[in-house]
This record gives sequence, structure tokens and C-alpha cells, in this order.
Amino acid sequence: MSAERTPPGGAARTGSSGDRTPAARAADATPAPRTALAYLRRATEFLAARGVATARLDAEVLLASVLATDRIGVYLRFDQPLAPREVDAYRELVRRRAAGEPVAYLIGSREFWSIPLAVTPDVLIPRPETELLVERALAVVAVASTEPPAAPTPRRILDLGTGSGALAIALARELPHALVTAVDVSPRAAAIAAANARRAGVADRVEVVVGSWTAALDPATRFDVIVSNPPYVPTAALAALSAEVRAEPVVALDGGDDGLAAYRALVPGAAAHLAPGGWLLVEVGVGQAEAVAAIMAAAGLRGVAWHTDLAGVSRVVAATAAIAAVTEVAV
Repeated sequence: MSAERTPPGGAARTGSSGDRTPAARAADATPAPRTALAYLRRATEFLAARGVATARLDAEVLLASVLATDRIGVYLRFDQPLAPREVDAYRELVRRRAAGEPVAYLIGSREFWSIPLAVTPDVLIPRPETELLVERALAVVAVASTEPPAAPTPRRILDLGTGSGALAIALARELPHALVTAVDVSPRAAAIAAANARRAGVADRVEVVVGSWTAALDPATRFDVIVSNPPYVPTAALAALSAEVRAEPVVALDGGDDGLAAYRALVPGAAAHLAPGGWLLVEVGVGQAEAVAAIMAAAGLRGVAWHTDLAGVSRVVAATAAIAAVTEVAV
């Protein structure tokens, strides 16, 4: 079998034996792998030959999905044969991965903040770096919380552009007294977020709303914390993204000409929905922190700061609303 041309499970034969090269005939004569480990090795070689940087990891995750287990379970089955239906399913997943489909879409899930979330091509796949947004939101809530633990005041949290519901659900899990509103312009994404909230056991405290940023909200509603991971890739840069990133919804990636269109659209409305002393925190792309900070300052927010991720990239920009107008009057 040629690892560069066929996924694990055997090569398709075309033409007569007389017009095939000796190497091709030898590949046909090579017995198909039988054990899970043999198939895993073939899949890894095939994906690596197609330029997949995480070939071994992807091959393991896909095989775990086929076997309805985890990666440890795959290791425990290394010496066991695969059933024909498992071979067929695995071969198809590996073929699609080699063609550029993200693993998360292929298996239908991605873990975020140690919470398994269902994902489909209707939502952006949650990234590890977005967990910094959860960390910073929890930090501002901790600083603002002065009530005794026995009687905390419920915090109202808003997640704009919720997608799979990753941010909303993570914050609801970490803050058991929080009431979270999750907004997305896509009805399909909103349905996935709602299903994930139910699966995570927080549906009673996570309300999912379909709408564009804050347009669908009651103008009088105020929130203590607003978070958002909006689209921030400049339109001209979309074509240069990897095939697997381009498989994600364009509406969740395209940030307009300069990548800042979503911030200009959401920040003024978010600022208007902040409670006194409330915080707005957003994820930003590489090199965008200062520009987004300026947009926040122009909306009347204060204390603008940004925080770096583990790669040293300024990834989260945060700002707060004034506590009260009377605090600004000299007496």
C-alpha cells in the first residue's frame, strides 16, 4: 500500500495486473494490517505524508472515536483486531482528515476548560488560548466579590458570539451562582450552545438568545461581566489560513478589512449593558490589542489593559465601566 495515496485499510486496484508497476503489485500483495496498532501506524504514516503536523495524535483520536473509547482505551486494544465495520469507519475518517477536515468536526466534540462540548461545522472550534478569557473573567469576579461566601449575590454574565457555548458554560460551571446569557447570530450555533449547556448541567442558568451582539437584549438589562471571542481575522488573510481553519464558519472568522469590524460593532453596545463597575473582556488577534483598547476607551470604558497568553501574545483586552457618576464629583 502506498501511504501517500491511500488511507489505512488497503489500496484500491485499478487497471489490469499487466499495466501496474512492480512496486504497485508488491503493495497489493502486502497483507492489510489486522491489529489496532497496525492500523494506527498505517494511518499515522498516511496523515504525515499528507502534511498533517499532528499525525500520530490525530490518528489516535480518530481511532478512539471509532472504538467508542479514549486514547488509553486504544492503547489497551493495540493487539486486538479491528472488525470490518471499524476498519471502514476508520479509513473514512482518516481520508477526510487528510483532506483537511478538523478532527473536532470528524468526531463531533472538543474539550474546553475540561468540559466536553459538541461541535459541528456551524460553530468555531474552541481553542486552548481562549481559556485565558475564562481565567481573566474569573479573576475580575473574584476581585469584585466582597459578600460572605454563604450569601453571594448572583453575577450576571453575558457571552457575545457564543458559538458552541464554551465561554458561557465554563463560567457557569465555575460560578454556581452566576446567571449567564449567551448570544449568537446563528440559530444553528445557538441550538448547539443550548444542547451543550444541557449536557454540562447548567441549562437552568444559561439562557441562549439568537441575535446580533446586543441587539436582541432588553436595553435595560445590565451585566457584571461581558465576554466575547469575536471574529478577528482580516478578510484578506482568510485565504492564507490552513485548510482545517477554513473549514470553520466564515462568520466566526472574518473580522472585516482590518480584523476590527466586530469590535467596533459590539463594544459600544456592550459598554451600554455593563453594570457600574462591570467588566468587558474580549479575545483579540495578534497585534490587535492596542487598537481594540482604543475602541474600548472611545466607548467610555476605563482601566483598559491587556493580558498575554502562554505564547506571549496579547490575547485578552479588558476594561471596566465607571462605578458611579457621583464618584467623579469633588466634594
